[in-house]
Amino acid sequence: MLINSNKESVTEHVKFISYTGKYPNLCRGDLTLEIDGEKVIFGNGYDIKMNKRKGVYPIFWHSGGYISANYEAYKGEWQIDVSEIPEEYRKYASEIDETFTTNVPYGCCGGCI
Repeated sequence: MLINSNKESVTEHVKFISYTGKYPNLCRGDLTLEIDGEKVIFGNGYDIKMNKRKGVYPIFWHSGGYISANYEAYKGEWQIDVSEIPEEYRKYASEIDETFTTNVPYGCCGGCI
């Protein structure tokens, strides 16, 4: 689900390569995409001060799941915040959202409690 969408829709520019998140921290993986033929990595380990390599960016997704008051995990659709996608890729936000949600199981496995 897109948040802060600019409503632009462009297709066939984004290809899923891999995602490293898994239980118990599904939402904290590295996402590797191919965007316009260039390998682009988004990851939780991104350090804005230390990592200025081209093609490595911070995460733009958040789990739509939650933990109930009695500590039951409920999976929910990924929240893709367009304002957190690097500006040069925002025009592909709809395609990035579709690619991510199609290839990564819905979040909130309870590992973050």
